[in-house]
Amino acid sequence: MSSPAPPAAWSPKPDAQIRPMHTADLAAYKGLRDAMLARHPEAFTSDYETELLRDADSYRSRLSGGNGGHCLFTLLAWVGPELVGAISCEHEARLKVRHVAHIVGMMVRDDLHGQGLGHQLLSRSLTLLRGEAVLELVTLSVTSSNTAAIKLYERCGFQRHGRLPGAIRLADGRILDKDLMSLRLHS
Repeated sequence: MSSPAPPAAWSPKPDAQIRPMHTADLAAYKGLRDAMLARHPEAFTSDYETELLRDADSYRSRLSGGNGGHCLFTLLAWVGPELVGAISCEHEARLKVRHVAHIVGMMVRDDLHGQGLGHQLLSRSLTLLRGEAVLELVTLSVTSSNTAAIKLYERCGFQRHGRLPGAIRLADGRILDKDLMSLRLHS
């Protein structure tokens, strides 16, 4: 008896290498980010037109310890020589809130959606954040209509704690809400 064929939309999980971003990766990071901003303006607070004017070197603040130490790390997902995903984590330096980290700039190339790369990037990030003794809480915001991303965040333990109505105003006139989500790093 043969095993059933996988569903038509199924494809094997790509063999991705996930590692911290280095200076040599800045041009590839900018390329991926520009493409994602152009294709998904509703998913990002930054806009394509403004970000396109930045040079790759301007993303140095996303390197580990960048932006005066506010950026903890940016992880990149590579499949072979191609950058296919990224996630950044920042944290507060002010004494009263330095126990809080923030997930920003999560992205996975369109042709690889639904194959587990987002989960790999987020899981690796949470592992690294749990290794930082001072951190207790991680937050993120996500466009309320981005159900796939919200489901991913919920599967990883995030809970919605609020909604910011009208948080994003797009060039085409659409106004979108953002969900605010958080996760306690230690039970």
